Amino acid sequence: MVKAPDTRGTNPGTSPRTRVLVVGGGYVGMYTALRLQRKLRAGEAEITVVTPEPYMTYQPFLPEAAAGSISPRHVVVPLRRVLDKCRIVIGEAQRIDHAKRTATVTTLATEEEGTGALELAYDELVLAPGSISRALPIPGLADYAIGFKTVEEAIGLRNHVIEQMDIASSTRDPQVRDAALTFVFVGGGYAGVEALGELEDMARYASRYYHNVKPEDMRWILVEASDRILPEVGPEMGEYTIRELRRRNIDLRLETRLESCADRVAVLSDGARFPTRTVVWTAGVKPHPVLAASDLPRNERGRLKCTARLTVEGVEHAWAAGDAAAVPDVTAEPGRECAPNAQHAVRQAKVLAENVLASLRGQPLKDYSHAYVGSVASLGLHKGVAHVYGRKLKGYPAWLMHRIYHLSRVPTVNRKMRVLAEWTLAGLFKREIVSLGSLEHPRAEFELAAGGAPRPDPMDLSADPAPPPPAQDGGGPGPDRPGRPGGGAEPGPDAPRGGTD
Repeated sequence: MVKAPDTRGTNPGTSPRTRVLVVGGGYVGMYTALRLQRKLRAGEAEITVVTPEPYMTYQPFLPEAAAGSISPRHVVVPLRRVLDKCRIVIGEAQRIDHAKRTATVTTLATEEEGTGALELAYDELVLAPGSISRALPIPGLADYAIGFKTVEEAIGLRNHVIEQMDIASSTRDPQVRDAALTFVFVGGGYAGVEALGELEDMARYASRYYHNVKPEDMRWILVEASDRILPEVGPEMGEYTIRELRRRNIDLRLETRLESCADRVAVLSDGARFPTRTVVWTAGVKPHPVLAASDLPRNERGRLKCTARLTVEGVEHAWAAGDAAAVPDVTAEPGRECAPNAQHAVRQAKVLAENVLASLRGQPLKDYSHAYVGSVASLGLHKGVAHVYGRKLKGYPAWLMHRIYHLSRVPTVNRKMRVLAEWTLAGLFKREIVSLGSLEHPRAEFELAAGGAPRPDPMDLSADPAPPPPAQDGGGPGPDRPGRPGGGAEPGPDAPRGGTD
């Protein structure tokens, strides 16, 4: 049992209020902090939220953002507006010393100040850092692949696909054209299937505005290591999805692995080789590195050992939920854990917040219990699959259910109305097919005008890639966000990746 003395108000300058530290601003972090700030009495506790981004991303909408059906700014929820009674720290938790009840945090100002990382003290810890992409040591993967976990990756991928169509339309080299029009997606879970379905739909629509690019010129390939895709919707709906994608001339390669993508050539385990300028990696996630940098107990998969009350097993004043937590599923047979998806995460956050309040007030805690209700997935405009409460839907009804469900789940009335308005306008007018790839490097044009060499575009695979940064667990920190782990693909809320329900 990890214990530490209660120091609230006992030392000079120490607040008598309980200090609640929430690590992570995703589903669990935001919803837990939101419920706490609504229910805490005045002066009862102070809440600090540490998150690498000032917003929560509603990941089920990433495929539609990539397809242009939803504006990127409506896929995210600004934390400072929603959590107006919380202290928001934009940074990355590097270490947790629960025995001392301190968290080591790097922020955007840490490197500029040169004073080292912050030491945040707390009385109650809520760990909800989520997960990061599980990248494998595949040759060329770090140089050429892109994930599908963040809104930046989704929009970057959309821009990249349209740019490849522009390259194919203007090149006189047939090899360059074929590579530009070949798109390889690795991973047959929610992230891979939905991203491929939406982007293929968007690219097929965009091709009508190119005089020399037709839908049949493009090659879309889905690589999955197992013998099925979308296992969460059941075998029957999985088979339907395979038939639907193949009807759209999408090349599905089951029981196949990506062995290399070096030199812009995707080499598969079945011997196939595809020159390509686009490799999208959506093949699973792993726990956030901060869990390994803590003194809290973890299971063999690296997730925190938790009780059904969402406390960390054998530890006082520590709570966890979501992708980072191995929570027993009390509705299933003993030994089973809740799947790390958003369907559980949102509901766990409610119970977690109630239990934190109950703990502060000396009241009994409740067990988390939620029976899995099913899953829905979009396969493009007006196409989808669903298996909900034992009922199986496909095509337009499943797509409509997908939209209705996620519209009801996206946080805040403001976001609901904006998304609904965009869907309405998208139904009345034509799609936008503009690439805004220059947004990723806004100073490039000025640098060129000023006489300097513009920085290379990492999405432009026509140039040789820069040497990769030193490898770290889960990817290196971003250039503008010290200590932030690299992105990757994340599944849907009902897949073991946390992205679509």
